[in-house]
Amino acid sequence: MPHDPAFLSGTENLSMPSATVIPVLHYPDVPAAVAWLVRVFGFTERLRIGDHRVQLTIGNGAIVVAHGDAPVDPEFSLMIRVASADQHASRAAAEGAELHSQPQSFPYGERQYTASDLAGYVWTFSQSERDVDPGSWGGELLSGRSDAA
Repeated sequence: MPHDPAFLSGTENLSMPSATVIPVLHYPDVPAAVAWLVRVFGFTERLRIGDHRVQLTIGNGAIVVAHGDAPVDPEFSLMIRVASADQHASRAAAEGAELHSQPQSFPYGERQYTASDLAGYVWTFSQSERDVDPGSWGGELLSGRSDAA
């Protein structure tokens, strides 16, 4: 990904995760949601702010769980990269996640499954299986490799 100095520059702050994108998800019971996301999907608690807001990390990503009403029918989903979609799906199912699809491999080089959490948010967990030229399956790479600096 090309380096843009407008992002992630400046002073480090222990009060904020280092992730560039940090979704804020609302749940009516923050402690219960945090416990569920940690146990079922493997997040790690980073920072607690009372019982109304918690920062969670996973890999080099982060989310904030905040007190509020979860959307009745969220019109978005979240994607998390994992080392093994099969192992992650097994853990999630065993811990009570509703799986919408079992892990399956796709022509674009990813193995993915989709699940819902306790508030109905939809999550896709994706494992890179191989490096695939997007042109081979109908995609068009516009800005270079995502791991380039």
